[in-house]
Amino acid sequence: MFTLSKSEIFRDKRDFNALHSRGRSFANHALVLLVVHSERYNGKVGFAAGKKLGGAVVRNRVKRLMREAYRLNKNSLRRDCGMILVGRKFLVNAKFKDAEKAFLDLCKRAKLFNS
Repeated sequence: MFTLSKSEIFRDKRDFNALHSRGRSFANHALVLLVVHSERYNGKVGFAAGKKLGGAVVRNRVKRLMREAYRLNKNSLRRDCGMILVGRKFLVNAKFKDAEKAFLDLCKRAKLFNS
């Protein structure tokens, strides 16, 4: 079973800022994906949902959708990069399959799948 441990997740604001300033951005209607290709990040991921999306309950649901989409597909992704997923308004009322499809689309565009 795939799991997502705490050591795989960015939690420090400095890490988020570093990825945000140096990362390459890919976006669609549901998500924004920021990627930095560096062995330093070793496959770590961060999740963000801004206050424009709604209250804490809504933001936590959006982050939960993004986490699950990542968790189920992480073994097919490259491990030599770090990424941040930022939720957009579409995910507030979206089903999981829509979130996963948007995530996979961005990963394909960012060439994050193992060869």
